Amino acid sequence: MSGIIIVGAGQAGASLATKLRMLGYDGAITMIGEEPAPPYQRPPLSKGYLLGDMRLERLCLRSVAFWEEQKVTLRLGAPVTALDRIAKSVRVGSEIIPYGKLALTTGSRPRRLPAASGGELDGVYTVRTIADVDAMAPEFQKGRRLLIVGGGYVGLEVAAVSANFGLQVTLIEMAPRILQRVASPATSDYVRKLHTNHGVKILENTGLDRLTGNGRVSGAILSDGVEIAVDFVVAGVGITPTVLLAEEAGLDIENGIRTDDFGQTSDSSIWAAGDCASFPYKGARIRLESVGNAIDQAEVVAENMLGASKSYEAKAWFWSDQYDVKLQIAGLSSGYDHVVTRGDGDAVSFWYYAGDKLLAIDAINDARAYMVGKRLIEMGKSPDPVVIVNPAADIRMLLKS
Repeated sequence: MSGIIIVGAGQAGASLATKLRMLGYDGAITMIGEEPAPPYQRPPLSKGYLLGDMRLERLCLRSVAFWEEQKVTLRLGAPVTALDRIAKSVRVGSEIIPYGKLALTTGSRPRRLPAASGGELDGVYTVRTIADVDAMAPEFQKGRRLLIVGGGYVGLEVAAVSANFGLQVTLIEMAPRILQRVASPATSDYVRKLHTNHGVKILENTGLDRLTGNGRVSGAILSDGVEIAVDFVVAGVGITPTVLLAEEAGLDIENGIRTDDFGQTSDSSIWAAGDCASFPYKGARIRLESVGNAIDQAEVVAENMLGASKSYEAKAWFWSDQYDVKLQIAGLSSGYDHVVTRGDGDAVSFWYYAGDKLLAIDAINDARAYMVGKRLIEMGKSPDPVVIVNPAADIRMLLKS
């Protein structure tokens, strides 16, 4: 056996390598990443790191010394350009590296605005890597005019940081409301009001026709024909799984690298985990873009690469920090037919039901509701909505009922 190679040095890759060592695997582990930095946290990029509250060193998941102690070889700053499944090897530059087993944790890439819409003008950014944020950081000066395209979590987090810097922020969302793809109208209403109170101009039902400028962006024409002047633009229009390497190697692709319950791909020597992997989930197939999934799935895959045959049961959880508000989400709300609200004001939670079944919870500045809701969902319990809406009810007791 030539050891285990992990392609992708993000959260999933780091979790997988660490878990392999925790399980006692003492063979060679090589983790290959195209970015020059060792594995680091991405969520703070659009929050604390962009705001300047978090230094580069604190982004790193582990120190370089940790990886040396664990005898995990880091190959950074160069991508894997080819995967030969017959020879069981990968190519990095001119070097061919053999593997016994391979894990693909290649993550995802941000969607960019089309060149025909001005997406290649200077001053147009995305938020995915340290280099992305470092490149846009000099733009964050009080009074400058920022256009954010996309009203998802990344766009809204950038809006919050920008408002704190004193920028003039306009955010456009082509859907009828921000967060429409992932949250209820109640959550959208709360977040919209939060940003509006901080001076962010949110335009829903408004898309981008094109950006204008000579070499560098200087304006935008919106879908309703309105023209606005801008100093720079951040596109937060979603991400796509990084599957090209797997696709060119002939692995099955279905909204990501297709895996079975165990994280194994259509090649029995190759596994996948994290943003890049789609997997069976309650009779369907999904792909989750979250830190929680990257960690949990990678750790199960590590066990299975060592022969555990353990099914992965996804427990979806997310969070978003905007201003002094912490939004925590547990479960998947798709298919809900009504929402029950607990609390009001600064601490509030929205509980998503399909009939009598609790599917998900959005908790805003309410850690207790989040904790209880998350545990209930994981336990398969669905509390009576009458209890949820009662402010006098101790919802912690629901865990014991």
